[in-house]
Amino acid sequence: MLQTDEILSTVRMLHAEHLDVRAVTLALNLNDCATPNVDQMCKKVYHKIVSRARNLVDVCDEVGGKYGVPITNKRIAISPAATLLAGHNTSAALALAQALDEAGRYCRVDFVGGFSALVQKGVADGARALIDSLPEVLNQTSCVCASVNAASRKAGINMDAVKRLGEVIREIADADAKNNGFAAAKLVVFANIPEDNPFMAGAYMGAGEPEAAINIGVSGPGVVMSALQRRIASAKESGKKLTLSDLSEEIKIASFRVTRIGELIGREVAERLNTQFGVVDLSLAPTPAVGDSIGEILKTLGLAHVGAPGSTAAIAMLNDAVKKGGLFASGSVGGLSGAFIPVSEDSCLADAAAQGHLTLEKLEAMTAVCSVGLDMILIPGDTPPTTIAGVMADELAIGVINNKTTATRLVPCPGKKAGEFVTYGGLFGASPVMQIRNVGASDEFVNFGGRIPAPLQSLGN
Repeated sequence: MLQTDEILSTVRMLHAEHLDVRAVTLALNLNDCATPNVDQMCKKVYHKIVSRARNLVDVCDEVGGKYGVPITNKRIAISPAATLLAGHNTSAALALAQALDEAGRYCRVDFVGGFSALVQKGVADGARALIDSLPEVLNQTSCVCASVNAASRKAGINMDAVKRLGEVIREIADADAKNNGFAAAKLVVFANIPEDNPFMAGAYMGAGEPEAAINIGVSGPGVVMSALQRRIASAKESGKKLTLSDLSEEIKIASFRVTRIGELIGREVAERLNTQFGVVDLSLAPTPAVGDSIGEILKTLGLAHVGAPGSTAAIAMLNDAVKKGGLFASGSVGGLSGAFIPVSEDSCLADAAAQGHLTLEKLEAMTAVCSVGLDMILIPGDTPPTTIAGVMADELAIGVINNKTTATRLVPCPGKKAGEFVTYGGLFGASPVMQIRNVGASDEFVNFGGRIPAPLQSLGN
């Protein structure tokens, strides 16, 4: 039975510390919708999604209301669309994306993920059609999100795919110049993509997953920050010496509480939808709101500026403690589970970038020890595709060598230069356009193409 102080602690998390369930994602296997006839395929896809997801939003609202925990986003993730597109062309890819978009709007979800391809070792025809269609797809749909896995521990880095994706990202952004290239924010390029990720834009349903599952993405940077602030204040009042080990323990406890709440809600949503519960992803995903920031956590840990020496060590400690607390709370932890550092979506990180404390190179170093990678990075609109590819290759290499998931979500902003400020609003926030040094200096390297071989450990079973 919960004690009074535990109940008050939970109430404080809900009302003062920005605790929410960031995403409830219904993952669906659509492989049985494959057919040579494009119209028939699209109809089958639409009807399967609608039949399984029509009540998703209502159920999430009911369960969130029952527990007083807001569910910020309701989403759908499908099995990789490139599989459905085998034998089809880019016109079919656009038609499929439009069917997904229509189904998503009917079900009132925020996003539909899984317009995805896995090309770490080579590009099949269906994957090629999907990648080539992305400039049209992401500019002509409202809720469809795409992801491409271009590298893995076992396969290395497919540089031919990375080079092509550099071109595609520029094409996507250039076609959406009126919105500062925002359409490019709906594409993520991965190394070691997880099969059960509930977070967009990289959510998709992997081959080893069930027919349908509910995956939960919880959040709670505000909860963690408040817990740390209380512990530090208490130590100052008592005169007790406080160490980083003590603060790590405090992060673990807060993460435990957040994860328990997320799994409780996720299992009830799954039960009401008569669907299997998948995983709870306990990633600390920030929002632009003050008090809901990974950057503010790092400052609470004693860094005057995010990006200062010690920032990588601090994010490593945070990431590790979050994982430990979550694993103790649940046997169904999956997805990415760690700390996200999306610059435009975190007001403190965006401010550090604007003041010059946080550079692209420092961000890259921090991604070696936290979740995802170079996330929501706004770059000059005239950045050459080969330079974009070089940035992606660096980030993917971190994932391949360290056997972890890394990714890039790079947004070229047409007409914008480094230092100019761009606002997208909502959860996508605002950020300065970040400087990329040595533009064009990696052209020859990228143009070699081919595949960067996997490290020796890839031969292990």
